[in-house]
Amino acid sequence: MTNKGPYYITTAIAYTSGKPHIGNCYEIILADAIARYKKADGFDVHFQTGSDEHGQKIETRAIEEDMTPKEFVDKTAGTIKQLWDMMGTSYDRFIRTTDADHERQIQKIFKKLYDQGDIYKSSYEGKYCTECEAFYTETQLKEGRCPVCGGAVHDEKEEAYFFKMKKYADRLIEHINSHPEFIQPVSRKNEMMNNFLLPGLQDLCVSRTSFKWGIPVDFDDKHVVYVWLDALSNYITGIGYDADGESGDLYKKYWPADLHLIGKDIIRFHTIYWPIFLMALGEPLPKQVFGHPWLLQGGEKMSKSKGNVIYVDDMIGIFGLDAVRYFVLHEMPYENDGTITWELMCERVNSDLANTLGNLVNRTVAMSNKYFGGVVANKGVAVPEIDEDLKATVTSAYAKVEKLMDTLHVADALTEIFAVFKRLNKYIDETEPWVLAKDPEKADRLATVLYNLSEGIVIGASLLAPFLPTTAGKIASQLGTSLRDFDQLGSFGLSQGGKVTETPEILFARLDKEEILKKAQEVQARQREEFLEHQKVAFANLVKAGRMTQAEADEKWAELTGGAAAGAKAGEAGAKDGATQEAIDVEAKPEITYDDFAKLQFQVGEILACEAVKGSKKLLCSKVKVGNQVKQILSGIHATYEPEEMVGKKVMVLVNLAPRKMAGLMSEGMLLCAEDAEGKLSLMTPEKEMPAGAEIC
Repeated sequence: MTNKGPYYITTAIAYTSGKPHIGNCYEIILADAIARYKKADGFDVHFQTGSDEHGQKIETRAIEEDMTPKEFVDKTAGTIKQLWDMMGTSYDRFIRTTDADHERQIQKIFKKLYDQGDIYKSSYEGKYCTECEAFYTETQLKEGRCPVCGGAVHDEKEEAYFFKMKKYADRLIEHINSHPEFIQPVSRKNEMMNNFLLPGLQDLCVSRTSFKWGIPVDFDDKHVVYVWLDALSNYITGIGYDADGESGDLYKKYWPADLHLIGKDIIRFHTIYWPIFLMALGEPLPKQVFGHPWLLQGGEKMSKSKGNVIYVDDMIGIFGLDAVRYFVLHEMPYENDGTITWELMCERVNSDLANTLGNLVNRTVAMSNKYFGGVVANKGVAVPEIDEDLKATVTSAYAKVEKLMDTLHVADALTEIFAVFKRLNKYIDETEPWVLAKDPEKADRLATVLYNLSEGIVIGASLLAPFLPTTAGKIASQLGTSLRDFDQLGSFGLSQGGKVTETPEILFARLDKEEILKKAQEVQARQREEFLEHQKVAFANLVKAGRMTQAEADEKWAELTGGAAAGAKAGEAGAKDGATQEAIDVEAKPEITYDDFAKLQFQVGEILACEAVKGSKKLLCSKVKVGNQVKQILSGIHATYEPEEMVGKKVMVLVNLAPRKMAGLMSEGMLLCAEDAEGKLSLMTPEKEMPAGAEIC
């Protein structure tokens, strides 16, 4: 491949508060696939990831474990790195924010910004979320809780250093407007502009005095550098940036970064705070920040307290590494949240990996062994109307994949690669090798067919290698050949033939769903037991350290276990987590006949898009897919649901309700909800995965 120049890709560094779940691991798998693809495509790639190890939450977690903060982060960073390595991640540096070179540069960066007047000392008073390490104003809170994680906030007042964000705001707005590719997807850009930049930025707290686990401000030892200035700067400190102007060759080669790959929940820090820090330092801005969506467990965020967490090592143990890589890469949409369930994982392995890919390779190898003793040779006996269409599909795949990868539509790129394998399966059906084998005069045509299959599979596997590297290597090995360079993928017939393996390996075995679900239940039961045991020890250590009273510990334990000692807040949390609530009665309506009920048509709908209705505090306007139709439905549920959390939900819809206007918009149905005694709503959703349009009866 021709060298296309340097390409620097980073992930957000993983917070060392605990073991990452599959939703956290999605990002590193995605970044690895992009890095491997770019490398195969001729770029000189540098791929950095790592761990974020400072902050008040880490200090508290260390107390829970009866460790020093450094002991705790050493343990957790080791777990994170072990998981990244288990997933075959091809990073060039795993940076830790406790690394000596990083800590020294953060002190120098802080001093430089202070000396040039961008940082000043004052005091802060506001609402603080320990979980997110973030301050919020009253107006930013949602029902008095953190707008990001939904957790409790508390009043915090302390002396702090602040960064003058307003000084650079107009310059950042101009950059975003003149570089439309800078923030992707576009919806993330709109959110940052409309919710933060255009209303006006507040100065940012960049130091703390209420805890000590952080990088000390070397000219004012009461303060430690606030986690976001510390963590974000890893992208430059990790490649040799020096605040005194003595940056190394690696920095000069790779900065600005081509891609910061991050979760959508931290887009604000990466597209507002980080660019402004860089502007103040006089450094170029990264070329692109991509805020990927979340991977949800059955439509919900994963939570240890809910017992719905899926860990990547458990999944690899059950499904294998490449099956897990395929699933998370294929199932995550470009912009909206994706869903992972054990059932869906099982379906994808059976349909895509075992049937479409595994069966194709196995049949091709088996037929080559059966009919020609494993020898693959091109005899040049073509049927143009069949063969040319196959070759066109195979040789055009790289250009299609390249275009999609350039815009980070990774799931769509995988779909294009599997379109090659599907076309090869169709080619087997078209040519019927088992029929050709019955006629000795068609032996050369049969050999040509098997050559075409082998050639097509190798080209497809070469494209697949960045996404499923182990599988791609096994395919080439079984076919007795090697994977191709990307600049060769537009040519069909480069192979001079060869010999396939005599002992083909099943790439992906079909799975028994009931057996998998049984294993999943065992995993989740074990995780729940481990979580409760951990929390019991954590509460005891917090009480011992004076961070929590025994009464508070007892109440929190009751919340987790459903005990009666939990107060009103615990009851609310239990309701959210599916705990039993007191039954309520509603006023009975007049009795109806079956014929009355039969007139109502209920179906499953999938919400494709949702937005708040202007001028209304209650209404949301949803685009709902029901079968092959898309209906516009207005619902008075904005007090309970935000538009972004509606997208992707499967809901129950009354579809034959006469259309009516609401707030000037036409509504073409009704979303079904349950309502408790306090008027809180919950959308009715199917218990199991059902297609949009499925009838509810």
